[in-house]
Amino acid sequence: MEVLGIDIGGSGIKGATVDTSTGELTRERLRVPTPQPSAPAPMALAVRQIVEHFSWTGPVGVTFPGVVLDGVIKTAANVDRSWIGVKGADLFGEGVAVLNDADAAGLAEVAFGAGRDRSGVVLMLTFGTGIGSALFVDGRLVPNTEFGHIEIRGKEAEHRASDHVREKDDLGWHEWAERVQEYLTHMRDLLSPTLIIIGGGVSKKADKFLPHVDLGDTPVVPAELLNQAGIVGAAMAASGFGRAG
Repeated sequence: MEVLGIDIGGSGIKGATVDTSTGELTRERLRVPTPQPSAPAPMALAVRQIVEHFSWTGPVGVTFPGVVLDGVIKTAANVDRSWIGVKGADLFGEGVAVLNDADAAGLAEVAFGAGRDRSGVVLMLTFGTGIGSALFVDGRLVPNTEFGHIEIRGKEAEHRASDHVREKDDLGWHEWAERVQEYLTHMRDLLSPTLIIIGGGVSKKADKFLPHVDLGDTPVVPAELLNQAGIVGAAMAASGFGRAG
């Protein structure tokens, strides 16, 4: 089944058509900058631009960087707060599947990437503008975990260890890896995962920081779908796979 997946991020909105039976993009993805301010109306226009680029009339899945319950946006930490309370179908169109961005990335990784065929607790963390999280127990998604807001040293984790913070504070890879290690250690101690997957845009540079991260018996691996996971997961949700919230 071919479905259009659109991944809304703090700095960019990416979309592509996806073969949901393989997790592969069927056409080259399109990326447009996230409008500033990142309010609902201009964001909806950006999403429409992607839909029109692909001349798409079929099912559409859209990710959002916040909690999504029954298609309604409940939190908006890294985009305009006017999103809170917005019903996705009213903005993007009836029948459009809307889900948390990290949950979407996790769905894709568990189905087609680093988390496939893994039992037990699998945790995916996406490092970008903030830190997103997706938690799976024996392959089943626990939606809207938002573990990026857990406090580390009196600050939300994403305010210490996101990729945005690395760039803003001009941290070297080793120095940033120390912050990531502290956060991952905390998550390991809370959840006892069998696997931690690192996603988001920084996953394509995993060789620069993951060698400096050691959680003992808990493996930490980069996402295999890299930054395409959100697009693939959005398409999967629109096809009815793992839809939650």
